[in-house]
Amino acid sequence: MTYDFTSKNKMWLTIGMLVGVLCLGWTYFMADDALHTRFWSNFLHNAVFFTGIALMGGFFMSASITAWAGWYVNFKRVWESFSLFLLVGLGLMGIIALGVFFGWHHLYHWMDTSLLDPANEHYDKILAGKAGFLNKYWYLFGTVILIGIWLFIVSKIRSLSLSEDQGQASDFGQHRKIRIWAAAFLPLAGFGSAAMIWQWIMSVDAHWYSTLFGWYTGASWFVSMICLTILVLLYLKSKGYYQSVSTEHFHDLGKFLFAFSIFWTYLWFSQYMLIWYANVGEETIYFKERLTNYKGLFYINLLINFVAPFLILMRNDTKRKMGSLGFTAGLVLFGHWLDFFLMIKPGVLHTAHESVGHGHAAEHHGEAVTGHGHEGGHEIAEAAAHHVGEHASSFEMGFSMPGLLELGTFIGFLCLFLFFVFNTLSKTKLVGENDPYLEESIHHHT
Repeated sequence: MTYDFTSKNKMWLTIGMLVGVLCLGWTYFMADDALHTRFWSNFLHNAVFFTGIALMGGFFMSASITAWAGWYVNFKRVWESFSLFLLVGLGLMGIIALGVFFGWHHLYHWMDTSLLDPANEHYDKILAGKAGFLNKYWYLFGTVILIGIWLFIVSKIRSLSLSEDQGQASDFGQHRKIRIWAAAFLPLAGFGSAAMIWQWIMSVDAHWYSTLFGWYTGASWFVSMICLTILVLLYLKSKGYYQSVSTEHFHDLGKFLFAFSIFWTYLWFSQYMLIWYANVGEETIYFKERLTNYKGLFYINLLINFVAPFLILMRNDTKRKMGSLGFTAGLVLFGHWLDFFLMIKPGVLHTAHESVGHGHAAEHHGEAVTGHGHEGGHEIAEAAAHHVGEHASSFEMGFSMPGLLELGTFIGFLCLFLFFVFNTLSKTKLVGENDPYLEESIHHHT
């Protein structure tokens, strides 16, 4: 059976994309700063979020193939379609990377190369020490090359998966090739994504240090991918497709959503607790900012992404009820979008303040983070409190809290993602009929 991507569905998704374009256009042309910071930060936020979901679709599919898993095969075309969105992600992140290279925006404090000159009175020793990695060349070529490699491999897996259906069911040659490519994808995606997380997201707060941030962000991407998988399958099943995808499959997806929500929380707590306990200024600056100016979002993030799925999905039967599972998936998907908002916006806003004449905040911060030990930690904490307090009293919609323009942009990117996925699904059969694990998937039970 092939998915019929109807003109009505295309129309509604196109309207959603136009809403996103209008919201982005509004943030660009109505900006009150020459750098269009709200526009670029909204673009980065959503581009990173959905590119990461595509990457995790390919990663989980490859991990399942490599582990000889069979339960997912019935709906593997969905994850194939997710992963191919890396093509769009390459274009989206390419725009951000070109903006870094040519100075179209100032999302990252390290883009100001004058701070790397020891002769400059505002010389930043921390940024100078990271300049070998945080520079426009690494950002541009790392983005293009790594996403290009990921896209090449998932496209190869997709091509072999389609050609598998053209052969004989008893011929496992194509499947062996798929397994080789899947195994190659795992380390390239795992280590490569960590490097790009540091570039794309963590370097927004360029003075900050954390050894857990790559894991934390990857977990957020993964949970978001599971949420979208559940929602897409529920929609397709409601339209008469994937009738062989049973309650058992949704139960397993619900278990992954529950388990990795706990894993995300474990990383959230580990990162926060260790930084709080150590009280090292290079690390506390990140949470000081968010607990001072974003306290509501800080706790809402934990409430939506941990408390809600924990309480709803703890019971075994709620993972089998389509209503409760779909509600939780939608809520947690939005919650992790907020999580990325909280990762990106505070650092971008601080950089924007510096670029328009508030450089003294960074100067104090740069001086403070050169301190060492517990005595230095006290000075660092005071410096951090000073610089985050500078704009604590000024609520800025789109930075302090997502506004209607941010929500509209999210809808636009979500509709773009779904349009691509449904269009890809419509081009071939929804089920890989010659996959050697298909029967195991059809008769899957837990």
